[in-house]
Amino acid sequence: MLIVAALGGNALLKRGEPMTAEVQRANVRKAALALADLARDHRIVVAHGNGPQVGLLALQAAAYTDVAPYPLDILGAESVGMIGYLVEQEMANALPQGARLATLLTQIKVERSDPAFDKPEKPIGPSYDAAEAKEVSRLHGWPLVEESKGRWRRVVPSPLPRKITQIDTIRLLVENSVTVVCAGGGGIPVIENGAGDLVGIEAVIDKDRAAGLLADELSADAFLMLTDVEAVYQHWGTPRQARISRVRPGDLDSASFPPGSMGPKVEAAMAFAARDGRMAGIGRLEDARAILEGRKGTLFAR
Repeated sequence: MLIVAALGGNALLKRGEPMTAEVQRANVRKAALALADLARDHRIVVAHGNGPQVGLLALQAAAYTDVAPYPLDILGAESVGMIGYLVEQEMANALPQGARLATLLTQIKVERSDPAFDKPEKPIGPSYDAAEAKEVSRLHGWPLVEESKGRWRRVVPSPLPRKITQIDTIRLLVENSVTVVCAGGGGIPVIENGAGDLVGIEAVIDKDRAAGLLADELSADAFLMLTDVEAVYQHWGTPRQARISRVRPGDLDSASFPPGSMGPKVEAAMAFAARDGRMAGIGRLEDARAILEGRKGTLFAR
């Protein structure tokens, strides 16, 4: 079985944790153990988020005033290289000696006409209280959204992924039994200019949508979105909150879930599992095998 496993940014860096190298490495080590468990029986391709990390790099870049801040595509590449290095190293340590792994910085084409550029909604970076958010907005002119009560985060455009430019390379590696870490952070967003060249653009692609496209292009058997949430819940955060254990594609409305977090996950899961013989799952990273076997998390299947 070929599995595409997408690691949520909050699975690699818990809310409220300091964004130190030591903390991130410890969390990646836990993720590597869960992924290595799957890799013993299946071929896997690993994608991952980078929201907290790219947000921190953006803050660091903005603080250095001698040069103009780097654009988000370059900051995304920096963060993806950092996380990919940690994931690859810790997975190599968790797998039997001789396991073959590769990390690939992945450029993904988007359309400049995508309406997301007129409506930023993808949260990145740390969260702020109201006073901090006001000051950050004043200093940098960033749009912010109240992600949870009293906590604010920067939001950026999140266009739809249209084409994975290196899909043939990824497929070649997978076919030769290489565990590939790719499409990190949703991939590096690029557009095609008038001359037909690829150029970076100021955006962040949702990693679940990008990973779903990756799973589809690779004809994967399973697509797992692994995060810090146990499962998909209807009416989350209300007295009517109810866990969804199994659902058929099309039976949920992704628009009824938060657009910056669970909404794209549900959308990507339903799109992938719509074809016969495919399944998608959403749940906690440490429950990866149990989600695949339908014992935990939320399973999407026909």
